[in-house]
Amino acid sequence: MKTRIEKDSMGELQVPENALYAAQTQRAVNNFPISGERLPDAFIRALLLAKSAAARANVKLELIPAKMGDAICEAAQQLLAADDMMAHFPVDVFQTGSGTSTNMNANEVLANLASRILDEKVSPNDHINYGQSSNDIIPSSIHISAALELDKQLLPALRHLLKTIQDKAAQTDGYIKTGRTHLMDAMPVRLSQSLLAWGAQIEQSINALAAAQPALQTLAQGGTAVGTGINAHPDFAAEFNRQLSEMTGLNFKPAANFFSHIGSQDIAVSLSGQLKTVAVALMKIANDLRWMNSGPLAGLGEIELEALQPGSSIMPGKVNPVIPEAAAMVAAQVIGNDAAITIGGQSGNFELNVMLPLIARNLLQSVELLANASRLLADKAIATFKVNEAKLQEALSRNPILVTALNPIIGYLKAAEIAKQAYKEGRPVIDVAEEQTDLSRQELEKLLDPAKLTHGGL
Repeated sequence: MKTRIEKDSMGELQVPENALYAAQTQRAVNNFPISGERLPDAFIRALLLAKSAAARANVKLELIPAKMGDAICEAAQQLLAADDMMAHFPVDVFQTGSGTSTNMNANEVLANLASRILDEKVSPNDHINYGQSSNDIIPSSIHISAALELDKQLLPALRHLLKTIQDKAAQTDGYIKTGRTHLMDAMPVRLSQSLLAWGAQIEQSINALAAAQPALQTLAQGGTAVGTGINAHPDFAAEFNRQLSEMTGLNFKPAANFFSHIGSQDIAVSLSGQLKTVAVALMKIANDLRWMNSGPLAGLGEIELEALQPGSSIMPGKVNPVIPEAAAMVAAQVIGNDAAITIGGQSGNFELNVMLPLIARNLLQSVELLANASRLLADKAIATFKVNEAKLQEALSRNPILVTALNPIIGYLKAAEIAKQAYKEGRPVIDVAEEQTDLSRQELEKLLDPAKLTHGGL
């Protein structure tokens, strides 16, 4: 590989000849050959947006020349529009805990491009990074990227999932199935009631995520190195947020306390906890779908999920519930990400949290995975499953737990006696109840009507 010599405060270093980055990025590449995994695309995009907003603010405050600010913004736009954008950001996720390597990576790349556009030297530190520190722009970029991904990806995906569930519930309202508690037969429910329970879980998550947005849209930018705002114009934070809000369409504001936003990641930890709650909801939905689809002969077989691919390399004709399984694995990963983010959040030492890249990577991965899994569950599992009415009726007709409806008339102990006999003899509970009580067949048919029992009451 052909190289060129670049210099920083620590001396000279060889850098790939055509690389847009310079010495500090190359040092990080050399120092952290750990995972081969870079910070997410969404984070780098947010960082570039933040650099553009900073350049605009610095021009507005007459801290850098307008032509230079324009060149920095144009450089950022070129990167954002490039198919190979991430090729210019090679630093490993597992790097310095402040994310300084990634901040300097962006500074160097933008300085190189802006210098070409302006046809004069643009400094990564003195111009691109003017009024900033890694310690405030990396936490800010975590918030910016998460807020944008929440707004553009996850919330729309969850709303789509909710509507799909509600639509399917309306389509299946006439189907009655055996309810189950402890995986054992229980009182009947309408299939729509099971689906709308899922919908309520998703709606709760949508509301909680929406409620998290205002805090997420408060930024550390302006606190610089430790929160005091050293080397930043007094109006920089407010102007930065005005510019960023105009660029993104979201309402970003300066943090009420820069020290807390730099020294802690409590807002990210809180958001991760809510993402974990979404994951738990998806896991519940996925497992219910798997159970209802189980069989088709030896399981419940209440529904038939869309057949998407062969299910076995050795058993011909086998089809598996692949979308719910994939969603369940996503849920497990998000729960694991949350554990790492929780530990990361505990790593605020005095005036700086030192696990910022880890938090950024895990938070954005969780958002992306949940958004994708939600759409797949909606479109390839819930919207397309078929109901096996014969299986539903077969289980309902033999369900002794229906006798629960007779408790107010014959008492719990007598009802239990009837249920046990029906189980033992494998007979419909209505037949045993007709023999063991003074109630007529007509009265029993009315009292034990599964559809009526799904409405509750006496």
